[in-house]
Amino acid sequence: MTGPETSFRTRRADGESDLAACFQVRKEVFVGEQNVPEEIEYDAYDTTAVHVVAVAADGTALGTGRLLHGEDAAGKTGGDPAVGSLGRLAVTGRARGLGVGAALVRAIEAEARGLGLTAVDLHAQTHALGFYERLGYTAYGPEFPDAGIPHRAMRRAL
Repeated sequence: MTGPETSFRTRRADGESDLAACFQVRKEVFVGEQNVPEEIEYDAYDTTAVHVVAVAADGTALGTGRLLHGEDAAGKTGGDPAVGSLGRLAVTGRARGLGVGAALVRAIEAEARGLGLTAVDLHAQTHALGFYERLGYTAYGPEFPDAGIPHRAMRRAL
């Protein structure tokens, strides 16, 4: 899956098969590539989060991300009910460099707007700060470890 002919679309995950595709991408990227323990990759928030998925023209899942909102997001956003929490953004190795990650971030932001949220927070792996900055996010607070990987909090007003 390389080259400009690779087309994809993003959409809100709908149903068990979409969720399974999202979880498979996360397993490939976070558990397989980044050695995040599987038991901490999946959590109770997966049942209430809004999940988005990027799929290739042939239906192959290329990436995923999720949006926490309401009480689920409060612990990650400083308690502001108008702020959502973007997380678990993952793009498969074969789809990197195609714009999938940016498209997923924009899809999550659209879902957040649809819920009436005014901003989105995220916890970025420090190597990805530039990616999120190019999408309008601003880092704040100190670096912290999550699953043994350095992160920074970031926010973008919608």
